[in-house]
Amino acid sequence: VQTVVQALVYCISVIVATVPEGLLATLTVALALTAKRMHRKNVLVKNLNCVETMGCTTVIASDKTGTLTQNRMTVQHCWYDKALHDVPAPRNNVQFQEEVVNKSGAKGPQGWSRYDPRNPTFKRLQMVATLCNNSEFQLLKEPVVQEDKAGLFTCGSTDLQTISVAVPQGPNKQEAALLDLSQECARPDFDLLSLPCTGDASESGLIKCVQLLRDVREYRSAYPKLFEIKFNSTNKWQLSIHDPSREEPGRGPLLVMKGAPERVIKLCSKIMINGEEVAFTPAMMEEYHRAYEDLGRLGERVLGFAYRELQGMPLDYGFEEKPSLNFPNDNLTFVGLFSLMDPPRDGVLDAVEKCKRASVKVFMVTGDHPITAEAIARQVGILDDDILAQGRGKVVTGDDIRVLTEIENDDDRNKAWDKVLKHDQIVFARVTPAHKLLIVENNQRRHEVVAVTGDGVNDAPALKRANIGVSMGIAGKDVSKEAADMILMDDNFASIVNGVEEGRLIFDNLKKSICYSLTSKPPELIPFLLWVAAGFPLGISTILILAIDLGTDMVPAISLAYETREADIMRRPPRSTRHNPLVDVRLLLFTYLHFGILQVLAGYFAFLVVLNDYGFPSFNLWNRGLGWRSTPMICTIKDGAHVDFCGFGCGSYTMSDATKSVLTTAYPEKFPNGFSDNGNVCNAGCKIPGQNDAWDPFVEFTPNGFRGFGAGVEAVCGRTCAWWREVTSNGMANTYLAAANQTDNPLRLILTPEDNAAFASYCNMTASDSFGFPGRGSGDSRINADVGGRYWWAAQIQDLPNTDYQAKVLHFAQTAYFVAVVFCKPFAALACKTRRLSLFQQGVRNNMVLLYAIVFEICIAICIVYIPPLNTVFSTRPLWGGHWFMGVPWALLLLGYDELRKWALRKWPGGLLDRLTFW
Repeated sequence: VQTVVQALVYCISVIVATVPEGLLATLTVALALTAKRMHRKNVLVKNLNCVETMGCTTVIASDKTGTLTQNRMTVQHCWYDKALHDVPAPRNNVQFQEEVVNKSGAKGPQGWSRYDPRNPTFKRLQMVATLCNNSEFQLLKEPVVQEDKAGLFTCGSTDLQTISVAVPQGPNKQEAALLDLSQECARPDFDLLSLPCTGDASESGLIKCVQLLRDVREYRSAYPKLFEIKFNSTNKWQLSIHDPSREEPGRGPLLVMKGAPERVIKLCSKIMINGEEVAFTPAMMEEYHRAYEDLGRLGERVLGFAYRELQGMPLDYGFEEKPSLNFPNDNLTFVGLFSLMDPPRDGVLDAVEKCKRASVKVFMVTGDHPITAEAIARQVGILDDDILAQGRGKVVTGDDIRVLTEIENDDDRNKAWDKVLKHDQIVFARVTPAHKLLIVENNQRRHEVVAVTGDGVNDAPALKRANIGVSMGIAGKDVSKEAADMILMDDNFASIVNGVEEGRLIFDNLKKSICYSLTSKPPELIPFLLWVAAGFPLGISTILILAIDLGTDMVPAISLAYETREADIMRRPPRSTRHNPLVDVRLLLFTYLHFGILQVLAGYFAFLVVLNDYGFPSFNLWNRGLGWRSTPMICTIKDGAHVDFCGFGCGSYTMSDATKSVLTTAYPEKFPNGFSDNGNVCNAGCKIPGQNDAWDPFVEFTPNGFRGFGAGVEAVCGRTCAWWREVTSNGMANTYLAAANQTDNPLRLILTPEDNAAFASYCNMTASDSFGFPGRGSGDSRINADVGGRYWWAAQIQDLPNTDYQAKVLHFAQTAYFVAVVFCKPFAALACKTRRLSLFQQGVRNNMVLLYAIVFEICIAICIVYIPPLNTVFSTRPLWGGHWFMGVPWALLLLGYDELRKWALRKWPGGLLDRLTFW
């Protein structure tokens, strides 16, 4: 039966042994390290929890412009006067003269002639592209000004080529940052296309195209803006009204519009042909559609341009947009098309292929025309011809989504969405931010883990709703960055895939850290269970458990966060968050029943070897644990040197002062110095009397050893005059005296003739009622010492008890248990480096932090074992050198067993062993 203190210690120890105290810190540090590593890969993590979730991603819904493409628009083609034309991209006036003026009519790669800048229809197209545009060249830079030997100042910029401009000294020095484009464009080495611009990438591409035809700022100053409606995802067009009176006196306000061609053309009733406005006939419409599709198939973004002269309206008219337009915006004249190419980013194709191997679906979500979106999707590998031919790929338009939203019945609507989303490859074109939110929600309804990108204010709901919201660091608005979980600092899709890979890596590494941390739980918990259930001496103390969890284990567990990815990490399908959590039954069974049990065996092997070396063989340990520290061990010896059986005798007892005074006075020859053991007699057990010592009938020993419990506890431990009188009166004394002559009788030492004579002498004294040990019980009734037993410590028969020695031996054994477990931990860490691959395939030197952590772990153990102050704190003792290596064979067995298990996993994937042990 445990005491209250023992029960309390047991409860606290079980809690300490069960709870991995260092795991929370380990996981936090591991996530932080991964976030730092992702930052180096241009992914800024705002929420640490999403790092691991990124590895579960099954669907990536990515924007096209700026994410899959470079967001560097360059005008490639145009359509006017019912013909398609190539548009070269000269960098200065010299190249413009060579490539446009001198090669007018030359054929391009598609067989289309180059545009004619003198054509009246093209001039009108140029005007609309210039005026209906808010992009401007950044002519005022923040230069790094350095004076060279020639007295020139070099104005450098990260976005511009270095331009040397001669400037005066003094207060006019800042004007060096202003570029005069009319002069700069005349230089043959000037690069107009590299100039940074404000505004949208499409608008920037347009002004770079028309700048060499007429200076944009000068053109706009000739047509001052009166009113504007900016582009939005609902209208999908931009409109502005200008004053043409400076160049065309007497004309009314000029309305110009650009936007999605199918939206713009719905507002047009006429088209300009050869500089004249003509009716927009069905034949013209067919020509337009043919041109639009031809440009879209090239993967180019196509913009439509139109205008209308608002005759009869004064220039000072108060144009208003709300609550409704107070001016006409229909019956426009369609001028033509410009198509711009935004080339795919480097590395996107490889990133998409990596996603395919990893079974991650990549959906393109764009506002572009379906034909353009499909072309770009083919270029970057989101759509494959064979997948489309098999019916597993699809282009879904915003109109298709609107049809889905109009289905009233929820079940029918969900089935319609499922029919769309079951495709392996999907491109969503001409969609709005509201459609993007629907795409996210319906994928999540199908238990997909969705990562979605966005950069606009209207994208915030989708970013917030997605499992992983990814905002653009360059083009993203503040609202979208606030709603997102991650920010791509380079706006590159490949960075998302890097994030997925890092997410899978951190999941693997977290599993490895958890597995490593939990492997020490069985060797910490089982000793306490055996101590209580089987009375086995306690293998490890609570303070040593904390030394493992918060000392030796912490750094190696954290070091596993530095582990590099396994070769097959992006060839595995995404893990299911519902069926494959971070900690599952297989992980617990593996850590507890595989690695954990091996460490238990290693610890107890060292524990038993040390106890045996100090004289306590393993077969005499069961049921001795609870009384080990308080009650001396009494053993029977065979062959004079070998322990046969050990148990416990009587408990401690403190005599009253009156009894001690009587005994000291009555027997001065027996107690010449009085009671010198701090007032306690037989506190940890009485001395075994020698053959020449005065006979004491009250103690539990005779010169022949322990009396034994054959006649009950009182006959051994509670011997008093009252007991003697009782056994004398009931005749049991005769039985005991007769047994004294029988060498095999278990009662032979209960009452010897010498005892009987001594009792007769002592018990006739006046104070005899207080003699002996009234009420003293056994030391530990779980296992009682045999008749004839003697004190056993220091591997020798002893006459005096020594519980201090037993406690010290237990400390030595617990230290050996601790060291054996610690020695197994480096091998457990090496085994946890990989989940399926062999350690020899992954290598050891790829994670030097782990190697340093192992050295650190061993050093901590050495300090705990050998530094005297730490011996006191942790109740350890300095071990003999040979006892340090008791755990090594078990550690090697652990590593060898795990290598064999992983070999079987690779040889028979999906087999029984895989299903049971792959964590």
